[in-house]
Amino acid sequence: MEHLSSQARIQAFIYEQFPLSRNLQVSVTDNLFSAGVVDSLGILDLVTFLENEFQIVVSDDELTPENFETIQGMAQFLENKKNIGES
Repeated sequence: MEHLSSQARIQAFIYEQFPLSRNLQVSVTDNLFSAGVVDSLGILDLVTFLENEFQIVVSDDELTPENFETIQGMAQFLENKKNIGES
């Protein structure tokens, strides 16, 4: 999956891990919580995936809806973490 963009890698994981996302054909801007795709346990799976796949650490204060409610938001969160790490 290394050659895919971070957004595509996140979407592929969500489609694989959360079958409802495939059924609903969620887009990168769909709210995963309100669509019922991800719940409180699912967020743990997402955080673990992001930490392992992108070699980051997600702190408790970063666990906000803005960072995790959409695939696009997660990709932006990763980009922001990468930019902070490079400065």
